[in-house]
Amino acid sequence: MTRRADDLLVAGTLVISIVFFRCAAAVAATEYVRPPPGRVIFTEHTKPASHPQQVHVSLVGANHMRVSWITEDKHVKSVVEYGKVSGNYTASATGEHTSYRYFLYSSGKIHHVKIGPLDPGTVYYYRCGMAGDEFGLRTPPAALPVELAVAGDLGQTEWTASTLSHVGRSDYDVLLVPGDLSYADAQQPLWDSFGRFVQKYASRRPWMVTEGNHEVEAAMALPGWPRPFTAYAARWRMPYEESGSGTSLYYSFDAAGGAVHVVMLGSYADFNSSSEQYRWLARDLAAVDRGATPWVVVLLHAPWYNTNAAHEGEGEAMRKAMERLLYEARVDIVFAGHVHAYERFTRVYNNEANPCGPVHITIGDGGNREGLAFDFRKNHKLAPLSLMREASFGHGRLSVVNATAARWTWHRNDDADSTVRDEIWLESLAANGACQQSSSAAAAADSQNDEL
Repeated sequence: MTRRADDLLVAGTLVISIVFFRCAAAVAATEYVRPPPGRVIFTEHTKPASHPQQVHVSLVGANHMRVSWITEDKHVKSVVEYGKVSGNYTASATGEHTSYRYFLYSSGKIHHVKIGPLDPGTVYYYRCGMAGDEFGLRTPPAALPVELAVAGDLGQTEWTASTLSHVGRSDYDVLLVPGDLSYADAQQPLWDSFGRFVQKYASRRPWMVTEGNHEVEAAMALPGWPRPFTAYAARWRMPYEESGSGTSLYYSFDAAGGAVHVVMLGSYADFNSSSEQYRWLARDLAAVDRGATPWVVVLLHAPWYNTNAAHEGEGEAMRKAMERLLYEARVDIVFAGHVHAYERFTRVYNNEANPCGPVHITIGDGGNREGLAFDFRKNHKLAPLSLMREASFGHGRLSVVNATAARWTWHRNDDADSTVRDEIWLESLAANGACQQSSSAAAAADSQNDEL
């Protein structure tokens, strides 16, 4: 059952360096006139207090998953029963719980339970807290191919509902979110509403998220006042300990049996060369064996490359601090959010086209309440590097086919339909012999070898 946000206010194959894309022109995409941003949808909990709500799952290590949910009843145990046959639970696991206060708001009991070991590519049925509905999830594959859906700046609007419907309509293994989840902005009941809003999808496939500016929710630094990221960290627990990080604001994990290494960076955690995030990133990337892990993908919130007037330059300090680490590690793709539009750059490093640099993609167009960022700068200094840009809602899919080839598609929300507006084939930089040279030699190469 849902009601509108107005009520809430009242209630308080081999690829050889060839890239294809479907746009008629590189920058000037066909103009698409769409309606104003959709209204916020407030989703209520209509079941007993002991029944689970806001159920979502995430990856933990090679063969475990974490089930997270909330109950209004503080006496419910943090237990998950699960099995491969509906209604027949052959295993159970007990986890931990937490809660938090945000001024006058008090959260429900937030449960986090790690289940496993689980078989790859397998459907499991599970029940949370020994009460309520049964849910089903599917574990990701243990080897390539793997399908990673990507959607940033979600919110909980009519457009978000359209985006998630399109994501769920085609099969995928993991959803990656580069920040800005609920758009609660300190209105804590909107965190609860968001959890219920996405439960249909987030309870079936792992959602791996990093924080955006709307997760900060920082009050003044006074004793007893809420700390930044209080709600985000309590509700969306990610596997940061497993990757040697000391905070959920940045972490990494592997997919497809280690064939894809995904790094989730924190745009709103310290990132300069003396910071813990910088030191952690250096250690994390240095530990990746590109022979065993041909693909490295990075997500962050504030884009390092952006020709839109919205949030222009906000990622520049982080780019200057960390870009060299990504370049020397031969990161393949960097996904960002924050700007409410879609934009894809050529392979780039240090503001220049470079065949051994990552492809940067901004995909902050999940459906948020703030609407779209239409003002792309035609004369922006980075415009020659920008191959596709469009201010529309949508989502993307990275289909990693094998150790060499991956297909990226961006799907625009055309009301009830989802239309592929951008498509590229990428070659892993680990398979590109020219990129095994020193960084200085690779920087001198012609980036047009990578895109046509």
